[in-house]
Amino acid sequence: MTFMSSSDEERILTLHPEGKRGVSISKAKYDMVRATLLACLKGKEMTHEELMTCITRKLQSKFEGSMKWYAETVKLDLEARGEIERVPGKKNQRYRPKE
Repeated sequence: MTFMSSSDEERILTLHPEGKRGVSISKAKYDMVRATLLACLKGKEMTHEELMTCITRKLQSKFEGSMKWYAETVKLDLEARGEIERVPGKKNQRYRPKE
């Protein structure tokens, strides 16, 4: 769901895989983090730490705000939407694109 805020910035309401209430964030930031996260996971599994490090490295000079917070929020949203998944049975949390 997208909508315009009072500052005319398009926003998106994120979802949460456990059904918790999502948050409203900038759609431009969401799209940037989403594309980067999916590029990091392309064709492979990554631990949570590896994924966050990959996103941070790729967006470091292009992002204003708490990158880790946005990365975590978008990761949860993509889990809830079925675009990525946690790998079952692994000791450390690992993520991969959902097929």
